Amino acid sequence: MAQVRIPCLLMRGGTSKGAYFEAGDLPAEPDKRDRLLLAAMGSPDSRQINGIGGGDSLTSKVAIIRRSQRSDADIDYLFAQVLVDEARVDYGQNCGNILAGVGPFALERGMVPITGNSTTVRIFMENTGQIAVAKVPTQQGRVEYEGETRIDGVPGGAAPIVIEFEDVAGSSCGALLPTGNAQDMVQGVPVTCIDNGMPVVLIRAADLERTGLESCAELDGDLELKARLEAIRLQVGPMMNLGNVAQRNVPKMTLVSAPLSNGAINTRSFIPHRCHASIGVFGAVSVASACLLPGTVVHPLAKVTDDAVQRLSVEHPSGEFTVQIRREGASLACGLVRTARVLFDGVVVIDAVA
Repeated sequence: MAQVRIPCLLMRGGTSKGAYFEAGDLPAEPDKRDRLLLAAMGSPDSRQINGIGGGDSLTSKVAIIRRSQRSDADIDYLFAQVLVDEARVDYGQNCGNILAGVGPFALERGMVPITGNSTTVRIFMENTGQIAVAKVPTQQGRVEYEGETRIDGVPGGAAPIVIEFEDVAGSSCGALLPTGNAQDMVQGVPVTCIDNGMPVVLIRAADLERTGLESCAELDGDLELKARLEAIRLQVGPMMNLGNVAQRNVPKMTLVSAPLSNGAINTRSFIPHRCHASIGVFGAVSVASACLLPGTVVHPLAKVTDDAVQRLSVEHPSGEFTVQIRREGASLACGLVRTARVLFDGVVVIDAVA
């Protein structure tokens, strides 16, 4: 069978790693495109040994990028989560970490012109229909990757990429609080369902007789806890306007507890069945937003102020993730700082896809 070579940029975006493609280099037919992406990443296989995936959900991600026809965006970004152990590609969510590499990719590929020491790239996120604005450091006509900004979960420093979001509240569920309540009782457990860029279900660890300080390995081995979390997740899916979520990666389940290291809140997040070594970008945004909303399960535990603009540190197993929240009347505008790096620029080689 003939092999196909497809231009690809392998990048670290935030604390994730993924393959970045121009949309025009991939098949237009969704089914054929999905088969190609599965082949490129090496799924289904726990090691993804026959592809460029890393055998983990955090390193089996794809960004598909095209020049935008919209007046309010420079490029369109479609995120694809390529499942490791299943022959399935999920488009049901955004990924804010992979988003960190989208602006640099567009500049590397000449899709947006570089302007001065900082280049603004307006990104339409196709998965949820929202706009993100990335401010990418640029020097002497190229993307600047070197710098001193550090983010937990990534060794060393890099140049900061500032990303601001416009109107991500309810991007997947239709409302910031999709059930209409700051708190619901599900299977005898108080929960907060929130969507400020990522559908998240928040549960106090103590309400499940856990401390919230357990390691990822301990939580991954806690089958009783995982069964309870999945039962709650399946029940709240329809409540959050997500329908049957048995085959979906959302909503994310997140245990919360009082902060340990001068943060706003401590978390253990599941994606959705394995404990995340850190926390996803939009997951952190949703958690931080819940900290500011009276009546949520998080609010009594969180360390926050009444300031109009706050930087909230969301603690996680490998450090913290800082989210900037700006109150604008009843809405919450958010922004964050990420980094990215090009790892490989070339072609991915796969067998021809019928």
